[in-house]
Amino acid sequence: MPKTKKEKPEKKVKSSGKGEKVADMTEGTVIINEEELAKELAKEVKAPASPKTASRGGQKVRGKKYQAVKNQIKQNTILKPADAFELLKKITAESKFNQTVEVHLNVLTKGLSGEVNLPHYKGKERKIAVFNDSLAAEIKSGKISFDVLLATPADMPKILPLAKILGPKGLMPNPKNGTISPDPKKAMEKFSGGALFFKTEKDFPLIHVAIGKIKQPNEELMANFETFIKAVNPKNITKAVVKSTMSPAIKITFL
Repeated sequence: MPKTKKEKPEKKVKSSGKGEKVADMTEGTVIINEEELAKELAKEVKAPASPKTASRGGQKVRGKKYQAVKNQIKQNTILKPADAFELLKKITAESKFNQTVEVHLNVLTKGLSGEVNLPHYKGKERKIAVFNDSLAAEIKSGKISFDVLLATPADMPKILPLAKILGPKGLMPNPKNGTISPDPKKAMEKFSGGALFFKTEKDFPLIHVAIGKIKQPNEELMANFETFIKAVNPKNITKAVVKSTMSPAIKITFL
């Protein structure tokens, strides 16, 4: 009787904690022990989440105070700007700090940008520098000690080799935003004032700006808001919301 060739025993390979994988190396297939895998997945589901990372349905679970505030904002309600600012003041009345008032816009296209002077706005203080040879040496060494760089047209041949350093940081002088000027010292007054610069995100037609503080009078917030919206042009805006640092967003209309 001819001898039959003994089959090689199946080689068992332990998985990384999610059941046992049995690999038939002659066939190149992998079998997963579904019973053990189900047990491991059940453990993961039952594992308690920390308060900071707890979520419901993939969404972050907010605290009780935030939920109470959100309940004051009717779902899908769209308010006029003046009413939205009044509501913001109401829901932040117990706040321990002077929250920032933010405006978030959906616009028609990416690349929309501009500058506007708001009547009642004091932005974050910025360090402004005027280009010279000693500053060029600092930039080459990687030292950036300014938020805005001003230069004359004659300075640009010296600045162009520094574009790889300044460009990614958004510090390259540009005639469109007024950072290239025949008189940089005069331009410095403009950048030291209440000028607000706005632009869309790099990959999305969204604009985010701060227009004031929650403790400012409503009249001042409205004046800042209207001036900003006029600079962007309502025709470019498809959706707008206002909020404070810690509040939910409130949808607004310009009609």
